[in-house]
Amino acid sequence: MKILIRSDSVTIEGYVNAVERNSKPLMSRIGRFIERICKGAFSNALEKNDDVHVLLNHDWSRDLGSTKQGNLELTEDSIGLHARAVITDKDVIEDARNGNLVGWSFGFEDIPDGVERAVDTESGLPLRKVKDMKLHEVSILHRAKTPAYDGTLIMARSDDEMQFIGEEFIDEVQIREVEEVHHEEQPKLEGHPEAINYSKYEEMISEMKGESNERTN
Repeated sequence: MKILIRSDSVTIEGYVNAVERNSKPLMSRIGRFIERICKGAFSNALEKNDDVHVLLNHDWSRDLGSTKQGNLELTEDSIGLHARAVITDKDVIEDARNGNLVGWSFGFEDIPDGVERAVDTESGLPLRKVKDMKLHEVSILHRAKTPAYDGTLIMARSDDEMQFIGEEFIDEVQIREVEEVHHEEQPKLEGHPEAINYSKYEEMISEMKGESNERTN
């Protein structure tokens, strides 16, 4: 996770989740399970929703922007879902400066035939292979407020849609602060161009003439 801090904004960049990788054991109302986001699931979700939001800790009261608003970019590559968000919220900028931002997660909803169910051979836990989804939000995670139960089903919105919380994706955090330097521009006076000092050139010409005269005499 890379964090670039400016005076009036913070750019946060990193992977929200990896594809084709089993999660750690997650918790839901029906017990523990393993989850795997299949390759292409995020791309499909982004094609169906052009207004994915960026939140702080899955909290819709801390809505920090969206893909439609233009301050959030989301793409799926060979590793997983990559995010780049430019946030102007003062509290988030201060949290970034204090090292309180630690990773990403995402909120999504299952769709019919979008999940294949199996059993994880290593743990013996139920395995959810997510091939398609409705992606509602990606969340920047705060060190002190990360969800207590990863993968817990929550009532995400007032319309009673059930939403999954994806596994926390916490990686090394690299913080860089940019000190903006404002150069003072000298005022330009229209119609009054700067005078050019020709004295040095006149001296050179005089010397050259003097040497020429000495040669001819």
